[in-house]
Amino acid sequence: MTGFIYLGALLFSLAGMVILDWRLKLFVRVAPLRAGLVLLAGLVFFLAWDLSGIALGIFYRGQTQIMSGVLLAPELPLEEGVFLLFLCYLTMNLFLLFSRKLRAGSFLPEEQAVRRGGTQRKTHGEKAGSR
Repeated sequence: MTGFIYLGALLFSLAGMVILDWRLKLFVRVAPLRAGLVLLAGLVFFLAWDLSGIALGIFYRGQTQIMSGVLLAPELPLEEGVFLLFLCYLTMNLFLLFSRKLRAGSFLPEEQAVRRGGTQRKTHGEKAGSR
């Protein structure tokens, strides 16, 4: 049973990315088709990178007790594919989250930020706290 600890941790982390995405309307929730294509492109790119590294003898699979032992290809464990999916999803969520922060001044979606008073910018003559 300990052979699936790493895979479980990756899936738990991936679930956190999905919750963050859904709650803050970042990536898949906003444009599911585009998001799916971007995730697929990233996954294909990084899997090709890994397979190239394996073919050149640069990458190899290290055996541990916490990995499942399931291989997608020689020297390419199942956990690597899930990790790469998580990495691509994390990157897009972070990119969109910080783009929103820089653009609107809040991590929250616009309608939630307005409800909380987060996106109204102060003018030079306005004092903090005055409305």
